[in-house]
Amino acid sequence: MTVLRIATRKSPLALWQSEHVAARLRAAHPGLQVELVPMSTRGDQVLDRSLAAIGGKGLFLKELEVAMQRGEADCAVHSLKDVPMELEPGFVLAAILERADHADAFVSPRFDGIDALPQGALVGTSSLRRQAQLRALRPDLQLRDLRGNVNTRLAKLDAGDYDAIILACAGLQRLGLDARIRSRLDAPAWLPAPAQGAIAIECRDGDEHVRTLCAVLDHAPTRICVEAERAMNRALHGSCHVPVAALATLDGDQLRLRGLVGNASSGHTVRADGAGLSASAEALGVEVAARLLEQGARELIAAHV
Repeated sequence: MTVLRIATRKSPLALWQSEHVAARLRAAHPGLQVELVPMSTRGDQVLDRSLAAIGGKGLFLKELEVAMQRGEADCAVHSLKDVPMELEPGFVLAAILERADHADAFVSPRFDGIDALPQGALVGTSSLRRQAQLRALRPDLQLRDLRGNVNTRLAKLDAGDYDAIILACAGLQRLGLDARIRSRLDAPAWLPAPAQGAIAIECRDGDEHVRTLCAVLDHAPTRICVEAERAMNRALHGSCHVPVAALATLDGDQLRLRGLVGNASSGHTVRADGAGLSASAEALGVEVAARLLEQGARELIAAHV
């Protein structure tokens, strides 16, 4: 194969991520031509309702997977936090790149952080996970849905529609918008989405040539961490319908996982954490999920399903 075709969403961030992967693949395989196949997904097209209301984050993948099935693309690049816990049959994650900043960003033209917001301030985010953690910290805040790509969300903030919005640090940094990060929302007080900050390459399960080409970009420490986070989410039957947060950190062969389940309406949250060996990432995820369920996560999940 001299040409590798990457299916990608058309948003500026998705295109940046796909161009980044393309450049890395060209560098790793001299002589390989890499082309982008930009596509519009249902998740990009329907912006007047939350992702939970229209079917979940998997809507960002479906059209890209169909393109691979039809032979119109060889692989697809995703933000791993948007990839469902169970892939569609016939697909695998050929590579998970080294994770960028995992944290959420507090973005506001006037206020330095959540604590600095005035009583009843208007904060934009469609993420149930972010809403649950905001309500836990500041029950007085007014939370409003906010969909669209990064630039669209920033434009609404700048137009005065919100006092602040919450975005992913990695997305802002990749688009050269680091200056918009007023403060980082980080562990242990605030937890990100499982696998936030990581880019994944998906391909057809039986396509060993493409899988081998992409595998050179796999970052083992990142894969270990996100496997623990995704295993926890899977064990909780989590999706974008459920406010689930997780962050795994690796120190040598020691893996630590923090998890949270919340209620986006009440702000009630439960937390658990655990530690184990890096070789047991999936087992650690299941263990932390069990601890969350023991503390009442099942009722919180049921409230959102």
